[in-house]
Amino acid sequence: MTLTVRPARPADADALGRMGGALMRQHHDFDSQRFMLTEDVESGYRWWLAKEMKAREAVVLVAERDGEVVGYVYGRVEERDWNALRDRCGGFHDIWVDESARGSGAGRLLAEALVRRFTELGVPRVILMTAAKNEGAQKFFARLGWRPTMVEMTRETPGSGSL
Repeated sequence: MTLTVRPARPADADALGRMGGALMRQHHDFDSQRFMLTEDVESGYRWWLAKEMKAREAVVLVAERDGEVVGYVYGRVEERDWNALRDRCGGFHDIWVDESARGSGAGRLLAEALVRRFTELGVPRVILMTAAKNEGAQKFFARLGWRPTMVEMTRETPGSGSL
């Protein structure tokens, strides 16, 4: 069983759509009011990641095991943001590893490959967010050297039917 990480290609679109859809559903299950779920999430993710593959400031990588895509990671160079009090950084937005490949090191390989690519792009740090209920992801990222820096809090507005 050989694991490799490489840049995503257009031929990976179906796998990226499937995995992105799984990621979106997981987040929606964590908190359906906070996280959106579109009607055809797989086609939305196929479109989004295909567009991002072409962007100079975006990074889309896949983990491949014996020729099959089993995971992906997506990030984007983010410029200084005065609202977020954040300097230029690598925004680590998505990571997914199929259940069949969890525990194989694919997630670590993807995360470290993204950091290396951001280093090549000259960003001084990489910032990510995890769902509050995703304790497994938080522990995973802590083992790889990330530290907590912000806590997002959400409240629905009056009249939204949620109060």
